[in-house]
Amino acid sequence: MAIHRKKTVPIEFIKDEYLGCDYSGENRLMTTMITGAGLVGTSYAIEAAKRGEKVVFIDPIPREDYLAMRLGDADYDVVVDDVRSLPGLLSAIDRYNPETFLHTAGLIGKRVGDPIHFGYDLNISGMMAVVEAVRLTGIKRMLHLSTFGVYDWRRTDEVEAMDENFARGSGTAYSNSKAAQEMILEAYRIECGFEAVVLRPGNVFGMGHFWGGSGGGEKVHSLIEAGVRGTKAVIPEEQTMAFEYVYANDMGRALDLAATQPNLPNGATYNISWGRAIMFDELVDAVKACLPNVDIEIKPGTPPHNRTTPLDVSRAQEELGWEPSYTLEEALAAYADEFRARNT
Repeated sequence: MAIHRKKTVPIEFIKDEYLGCDYSGENRLMTTMITGAGLVGTSYAIEAAKRGEKVVFIDPIPREDYLAMRLGDADYDVVVDDVRSLPGLLSAIDRYNPETFLHTAGLIGKRVGDPIHFGYDLNISGMMAVVEAVRLTGIKRMLHLSTFGVYDWRRTDEVEAMDENFARGSGTAYSNSKAAQEMILEAYRIECGFEAVVLRPGNVFGMGHFWGGSGGGEKVHSLIEAGVRGTKAVIPEEQTMAFEYVYANDMGRALDLAATQPNLPNGATYNISWGRAIMFDELVDAVKACLPNVDIEIKPGTPPHNRTTPLDVSRAQEELGWEPSYTLEEALAAYADEFRARNT
């Protein structure tokens, strides 16, 4: 296990409610440990930094240039280790004593099934190691990043919108692995008594997608990059289906609320998205509103299967106090501005 430290920036003002107590009883900054140093984890870290919180990432192959780009002078450390290593997790928790643990690491989409034994080893064994580490160390609250892909899309014609009680597991390697993760966490929460919150976002898009990113997020990235650079976005035909989306900045706020809101129902689960399926043509029109000269080519292949049953996001609004702060057009414009600023 290797530890990479980022220089701490002095905090001038921190509200009392964001102070915790260490084992000696002295006030100290709150700390969250995050598996996976990607788009979602850094989106939470940006929000945590606004309140002076330290974050510690656990990632086997962190991209330090990406973290520096995303987090700048925020207070963070990186532990280079595999999420499946229970001894590594315990050592990191002992060193940093986090109050909150956010689990985002894992394979997504078709990568889980290629090959399936490796995808399941990472997603299921990783989850087992995380919940056991949380149990053994007495961490107060665990946040788990699930997905709207956990739902059984074969049954969506049964409802007008999918709330958090809708059937899970569509039969694909990815969907069933996420359903299994949730069930493991549920059993640990009930048997062991720690707080757990599950978030099921739509496709998260934002600055910094690389190989671990979602298909929907990578598609948006391709459109934005092509529009800014003046190149051509080549989109596989199968990726032109309708998708639920959420902008990374709004995803970070949702996680921040899940980490800091007191008195959430234990085991609370929240859909996080705009609450509607966005057709590909609508996405392209929204991109063209801020990047009118974007050049797009559809690569022929498997025709898309549109899933238009929306997510019901009312529970997140009512219990978390969360709703998107960006419209689709505003989110894409902000993404384009950030991409342009960092790449020109």
